[in-house]
Amino acid sequence: MTKGQGRLPGARPTAIVDIGSNSVRLVAYEALSRAPTPLFNEKAICGLGKGVATTGELARDGIDKALEALRRYRKLCEFMQIEDVRPVATAASRDARNGPQFLAAAGEAIGRPIELISGAREAELSGLGVISTCQVADGVVGDLGGGSLELIDVKAGGVGAGVSLKLGTLALMDASGRSPKNALRIAKQAMATCPPLDHLRGRTLYVVGGAWRSLAKLHMVQRNYPLDVMHGYVIPAREAADFASLVERVDTDALVSVGAISQARRPTLAYAAVVLEEIIRRGKPGRVAVSIGGLREGLLYEQLDAEKRARDPLLESAREHNLLRSRSPRHGEELIHWSDAFMASSHIDETVEEKRLRHAACLFGDIGWRTSPDYRAELSLNLIANSPFVGVDHPGRAYLGMAVAYRHLGVDEEVNPQMRSLATPRLMDRARILGVAQRVAYNVSASSPGVLPRIKLLCGKGKVTLTLPRDLADLAGERLNVRMKQLARLIGRTHEIAVE
Repeated sequence: MTKGQGRLPGARPTAIVDIGSNSVRLVAYEALSRAPTPLFNEKAICGLGKGVATTGELARDGIDKALEALRRYRKLCEFMQIEDVRPVATAASRDARNGPQFLAAAGEAIGRPIELISGAREAELSGLGVISTCQVADGVVGDLGGGSLELIDVKAGGVGAGVSLKLGTLALMDASGRSPKNALRIAKQAMATCPPLDHLRGRTLYVVGGAWRSLAKLHMVQRNYPLDVMHGYVIPAREAADFASLVERVDTDALVSVGAISQARRPTLAYAAVVLEEIIRRGKPGRVAVSIGGLREGLLYEQLDAEKRARDPLLESAREHNLLRSRSPRHGEELIHWSDAFMASSHIDETVEEKRLRHAACLFGDIGWRTSPDYRAELSLNLIANSPFVGVDHPGRAYLGMAVAYRHLGVDEEVNPQMRSLATPRLMDRARILGVAQRVAYNVSASSPGVLPRIKLLCGKGKVTLTLPRDLADLAGERLNVRMKQLARLIGRTHEIAVE
């Protein structure tokens, strides 16, 4: 296999090593881009911050585990030929008396000096990380680690002034004497004066951090939720508060489906729930949304220039999938313009967000072509449902999967009912229309570039017409006629294939 096969041409990988209070993590990314794809992701639970709130020092066993992980990560980065490795440390290292000594040893282990990040800087980076993974972020970001909680307002692509509170799960566990009841009292006192929460009412609370993701995962499993993707999972705030209260009260191991959560993470769940419940009580958000974007993604995002920051993260990811997986990347781009003309002529109402999703679906349309025709719909749907791209919520992700599945199945067969349950009837209708329009496009072009710009699919006077140039008249046939008939039926028109 040749070097770099299966990756973006010319991509230079970059890596961030995050030395947190509970874990040490290496995330290597395929490239520095608007939609960075993880190339390698590994976490070691070290518990560096365990006991810092009471002893003032990093735990010896935590230091040993962290240094062991860092030496391993150094070797892995060498294997992956990653030159741009950026190690950073947060709350536990900055709060402990022996933090400087640990950072010196950690720098030697990873082979680079460690950047110690302040609480305010951590809040800023977490806010930028959420902005980088959302098309439009508006609310307050809460980043809960083992040693601290960062809160910062995000709106219109920018961040406000952030705060850092010593309410991390390990810190709160120690300070409360392992009592969730005491922890709630401590959290209330710490958040009594907290500017970012003063403007959260009715907006979105974006939750970042492993403990909160574990809570959301538990909530997902108990609901038998059809997606496993955490990013974009939304819980109404009142429901999230009730669920947090439940987790605080009961023995963690007695919770239904707790097996979905690692043993190492379970002891912190009650304290993560305490902090979440108090933020909701104090700030009164309308909903809670899980974000995979945080400090690490913020570090990447701030390195981009203004032009790259302005790009759409979903469409960037879709273009990368189109480039790596489709028969002809150019055909996917042509399909966007071809469907633009069709939708404009149809006068089917389409919002800006729906148009954006349609463009992404055109780029994803051919990603399953290498498998057997009998399984292309299922494979494409699963790839879209589970790929780590961002910039889309779960209903939008369901639309993308269904549009591509209908492109392979047609409308005479139904797509996965669980996925359909995530989308609105309106999005389902749009997915069917685009899927069948793509079937027409495939039938006349075989996904080859340069064909669609010569063929028109337009609506007018109660009819949808496919117009072929005279030298392509032989493309007309029974199969194309059937697909045009399906499309016409979906949009309430008759159909015609014309030659000019």
